[in-house]
Amino acid sequence: MAEESVSEVTTPVRQVLLISAGASHSVALLSGNIVCSWGRGEDGQLGHGDAQDRLLPTQLSSLDDHEIVSVTCGADHTTAYSLSRVEVYSWGWGDFGRLGHGNSSDLFTPQPIKALHGLKIKQIACGDSHCLAVTVDGEVQSWGRNQNGQLGLGTTEDSLVPQKIQAFQGVSVKMVAAGAEHTAAVTEDGELYGWGWGRYGNLGLGDRNDRLVPEKVSAVDVPDWGIADTVTDRSVFYQIMLQGVKMVTVACGWRHTISVSASGGLYTYGWSKYGQLGHGDFKDHLIPHKLEALHDNHISQFGQVGAGDNVDHCSPVQVKFPHEQAHYYYCST
Repeated sequence: MAEESVSEVTTPVRQVLLISAGASHSVALLSGNIVCSWGRGEDGQLGHGDAQDRLLPTQLSSLDDHEIVSVTCGADHTTAYSLSRVEVYSWGWGDFGRLGHGNSSDLFTPQPIKALHGLKIKQIACGDSHCLAVTVDGEVQSWGRNQNGQLGLGTTEDSLVPQKIQAFQGVSVKMVAAGAEHTAAVTEDGELYGWGWGRYGNLGLGDRNDRLVPEKVSAVDVPDWGIADTVTDRSVFYQIMLQGVKMVTVACGWRHTISVSASGGLYTYGWSKYGQLGHGDFKDHLIPHKLEALHDNHISQFGQVGAGDNVDHCSPVQVKFPHEQAHYYYCST
């Protein structure tokens, strides 16, 4: 009797290109333009057409063949961008219009945002309940919740569809970042802007006031490494130091902000109750403050990693990584 041939079915191993995390869900973009999601699905943020949680990364089949090039999570919603189709897709919790479809309805599968159709997007940022998209021409569209002016449209009214931020007319924006209820941006010229909720100094504008439109950060705080002795007026010292500081990237936490200069300096500002600013204290900083502990380091990228304990740290702690790290993901279908 001839032996029956058995063909083994294997799941292809794909490289992880990027991962984005929301409040309780995560989305990954894998090689081959595959999108996977997992975690809490109650509000449709996983995009699988139901409200079920997923304990493992599960392929989002509705986006197959869409050639997705980026994915971004808000707190309970998700966006994705297809370069070939020139479409931004969104799904999940729709309250406050954060999905950009002209209503506040939840969506359980990805749907294209009509107002952004045909716009070539280079970056998308999502906060708790608001979103922003930067076009290749440096324009910024924003939509969603706006109770503190985080959309930058000059009002506190929510926007159910994307609207262009007119305050950036004539200014080419490189990138944006979204916190819980505030927003930051870096321009192609290296200028830093902040707007929205400013209670903790997280806008970097020297006070705790909200801003309804983007405002340029005009001062930075550099620790005294023998330079400040030559300046008697501390406020003048800030302005003098800022003239040579060009920012290249920015990121927002819930209530604090981080930016990196072209020279590799790391600046933090805003809420510091748990030492998240890294200045060795738990005080809020109202303007960007250069991180003295990393004075001799050139910073190019930053992110969220674990130090291996559950202790609050108010200054940078070196993170030790395993010698071998996995760079591949298996995704269930």
